[in-house]
Amino acid sequence: MNTSEQTDFANLNPDRVIDAVESLGYLSDLRVFALNSYENRVYQFGLEDKDPIVVKFYRPERWSDDQILEEHRFTQQLADTDIAVIPAWRDPQGNTLFHFEGYRFAIYPRRGGHAPALDDMDNLFQLGRLFGRLHLVGASSAYQYRPKLDVMSFGDNSRRDILIDVIPDSLRESYATISEDLLLHVRRRFDEISPTYIRTHGDGHVGNILSRNDETWLVDFDDSRMAPAVQDLWMFLSGEQDTQQRAMMELIEGYQEFYDFNPSELGLIEALRSLRIMHHAAWLANRWQDPAFPKAFPWFNTERYWGEHILQLREQLALIQEPPLRMPY
Repeated sequence: MNTSEQTDFANLNPDRVIDAVESLGYLSDLRVFALNSYENRVYQFGLEDKDPIVVKFYRPERWSDDQILEEHRFTQQLADTDIAVIPAWRDPQGNTLFHFEGYRFAIYPRRGGHAPALDDMDNLFQLGRLFGRLHLVGASSAYQYRPKLDVMSFGDNSRRDILIDVIPDSLRESYATISEDLLLHVRRRFDEISPTYIRTHGDGHVGNILSRNDETWLVDFDDSRMAPAVQDLWMFLSGEQDTQQRAMMELIEGYQEFYDFNPSELGLIEALRSLRIMHHAAWLANRWQDPAFPKAFPWFNTERYWGEHILQLREQLALIQEPPLRMPY
């Protein structure tokens, strides 16, 4: 992380948050609570005589203004078609991204809820329907500014960053060898399947789903990018292959009520999981100078962590060579 990123968030205190939001005409009741977010800074912000709102301050130099606004337009497009997402608030001029003393921020209505139980097949069916509707809209046009989720960005770049100066010397050769072998298989899978890239949520896991009063909301499009459709489905799978197979049957059955699923993309699941594992390690390494990260992830960047990470990559190398899940019908 560069110094400007660290300094920027270090100076983002409650008074500055209040000043930023009140610059838009809101009146604070002085209750500002930090929410669980590491990449950006997110706060629940109390208002006089109104329901609280959520304020998101973007990490500097991660996304450009064009990339942020592109995501805002996508979520608004989804909301306009009655898909349960939470778009950014628009001022009377239609603006959704605001600037204050060098900070960029957006405002969202607050939604409460809990994560759905993924061992409930009906929940999986409904999630499939939700993402089928989302992808029907997502495939209608492409992102112009946001990047693709591909082997270069999530795999090669992550490997490069870790090998530069992060991993202990005692494990460098082991990491270099296993990561090279794994990426060879990942790239081969992508080349064989040649998936279609569409606009996706990009981080479709249970932590980004809120259920309440028979409603299900999909939140946090910060990682939205062009990706294969299965990127938004595979993180709902866990357990042994038979368990994953049953879960995927429900997801796809609901999904195909709205959008056709390409069965060949099931062969990308372990490739995408491998890329996520590598990208997450590099993400932690690249953010380590942010004071929030050592506090939240004290186990990171130890020899034990990197040894377990290498073992995880070896397991992925074995999994990616096994037969993939099958279409349910």
